[in-house]
Amino acid sequence: MNTTSVSLRGRDLLSPTIAAFISVLVNYGGTFILVFQAAKVAGLSPEMTASLSYRYREPIITAWSTPGVAFLVSALAVTPYAEAIGAYIISAVAFVILGLSGMFERFVQLIPPGIASGLLAGILVQFGISAFGGAKADPLLVIVLFTAYILLRRFTSRYAIVGILVIGLLYLVSVGKVDFSNVKLAIASPVFVMPEFSLHALLGVALPLFVITLTGQYMPGMLVLRNDGFKTSANPVLIVTGLGSLLTAPFGSHAFNVAAITAAICTGKDAHEDATKRYIAGIACGIFYSIVGIFGVTLAALFLILHATFIATLAGLALLGTIGSSLANALTKPNGRETALITFLATAANVTLLGVGGAFWGLVAGLVAHLVMNGQFFSKQQMNGLHPTKK
Repeated sequence: MNTTSVSLRGRDLLSPTIAAFISVLVNYGGTFILVFQAAKVAGLSPEMTASLSYRYREPIITAWSTPGVAFLVSALAVTPYAEAIGAYIISAVAFVILGLSGMFERFVQLIPPGIASGLLAGILVQFGISAFGGAKADPLLVIVLFTAYILLRRFTSRYAIVGILVIGLLYLVSVGKVDFSNVKLAIASPVFVMPEFSLHALLGVALPLFVITLTGQYMPGMLVLRNDGFKTSANPVLIVTGLGSLLTAPFGSHAFNVAAITAAICTGKDAHEDATKRYIAGIACGIFYSIVGIFGVTLAALFLILHATFIATLAGLALLGTIGSSLANALTKPNGRETALITFLATAANVTLLGVGGAFWGLVAGLVAHLVMNGQFFSKQQMNGLHPTKK
C-alpha cells in the first residue's frame, strides 16, 4: 500500500493525531505499573527509571515490549542490572541480524490471511472485553464513555474516539478522580550504565527476551499492518528497531520494537478513512514518544494518576472497529473459517507455556490445524511470494 498522500488539509491531521495520542496513552498507561515494578525489583533510582527510551519518528508505530517487561519483573530479581543491560544489547543485535537475513519477513508472508486475522482478533478481544469489564470497578465512568461513544458514532462517526477521550477526561476532572496538584514539570536525565556480559544473563535474560518480543510483539505487530493492507517489509522494521534498541539499551531500554495492540488503534479506519494518510499517526506517535522521553518524570506521574478503568475502556472502544473487521476477515472464506476460529480462540485463551505468550501458541494451533485439515501448508501463490516485499 502506498502510504504517502498527495495533499493534506487541517482536518486530515486531527483524527490520526488523536489516534496516536490514544495509542501512546494506552501503551504507557497500561504498562507503566509493570515498568516501575521491574525497576523496583532491579533497585533502580528514579533518575534511571525516568530514562526509559526515546522513540523514532516513523510511520510504523513502535513501542516497548510489554510482554518483555512483564518477563523482566521476575528476571531482574536474580540478575545484576549491569548484566541485564548486556543482555538487552545481545537481544538487540539478534534482531538486527534477523532483519538482515530476511527470514522473518518470509515467514510472515506465508501465514494464511484468515489465520492472521484470527490471531489479531484473538489478541485484541481481551481489550474489547475490558472496555465493559471496568464497570465492576467504576460503572458510572464506563456508562458515560459507552453512551458518549454510541451517540457520537450515530452523529459524527469520524470523531467518536476524539469525543470520548475529551468527555472522559472532563468527567474525571469534574468528579475529582484526577488530581494534578502533585504533578511538576521536570526534564528526564538519561543515565548510562556500563554493560556487563555473562552466560547467566545470556541464557536467562537475552534469549527469553528475544523470543518473547519476537512472538509477542513483532509477529502480531506485522500482522496488524498486513491486516490493514500495509505491505512494508518486516526486514527494515527489524533492523531499525534493533538498532534503536542497541543505542538505547545502555540507558535502560529493554526492547524497542514494532507495536501490536496500540498499533491497531492507528492503522485502522478510525485513524483516518483514507489509508494513505494514516502515516500521520505514526509521525505523531514519534513526536509524543519524544515528549514522553524528554519529560519522562512529569509524564510518568501523569500516566500513573489517570484512572485505570478510563484507559481500559478507552482502549477497548477505540479497538472495536479493528476487532470487528479482523473477525469478518477471518471468517470470510468457508474453507479456512474453522482454522481461523481455532486461531482466534486459542489466542484469546492467552495461555503462557514455556515462557511464551498466547499469541504464539494461537498461531501454532491455527497453522497446525490448517496443515492437517487442508492437506497443505501454503498455497502456490504464497510459495511464489517468498521474496521479501520491498519498501
